[in-house]
Amino acid sequence: MSELRLIVESDFDSILGLNDAEVQQTSPMDVTRLRSLVAMSCHAKVVTVGEQIAGFLIALRDGAPYVNDNFRWFASRFAHFLYVDRIVVGSAFSGRGIGSILYDDLFAFARTQGLDTITCEYNLVPPNPSSRAFHDRFGFTEIGTQWVSGGTKKVSLQAVAAGTARKRSESP
Repeated sequence: MSELRLIVESDFDSILGLNDAEVQQTSPMDVTRLRSLVAMSCHAKVVTVGEQIAGFLIALRDGAPYVNDNFRWFASRFAHFLYVDRIVVGSAFSGRGIGSILYDDLFAFARTQGLDTITCEYNLVPPNPSSRAFHDRFGFTEIGTQWVSGGTKKVSLQAVAAGTARKRSESP
């Protein structure tokens, strides 16, 4: 049985482990950065299965004091938005709907906050086809691209209207 709940500090080691396992697709994060992201976030959740953290999501609202190339890109184009900094599901839990639980909850939160636009990015170089397929199922569309991380990664900048996001289909 899975449980969705807020991130608490005792989750940090597990979250860092999940992030490290996917660092090529996300970005490096230490405990100081994680603590800062959670503090700036408006939505930070984990899904647990039994006693294990299966996945997590951290999202920030427009106006957050976040220094990040992708967040800045969205801020220059949208007055109001919700930015998914990262969503990570542990490989042991892939295909069990953990990512969908996190996104369904995020979209419901966005609607209660009157935030219609949800934004995110995923890697084009190096490619991340599983993230692309997952975000396609929720109706995200590309609105731009940019090179980040000193020109080592190219990302697809994505957006979807919270009220029109597709319903959950297959689990990522």
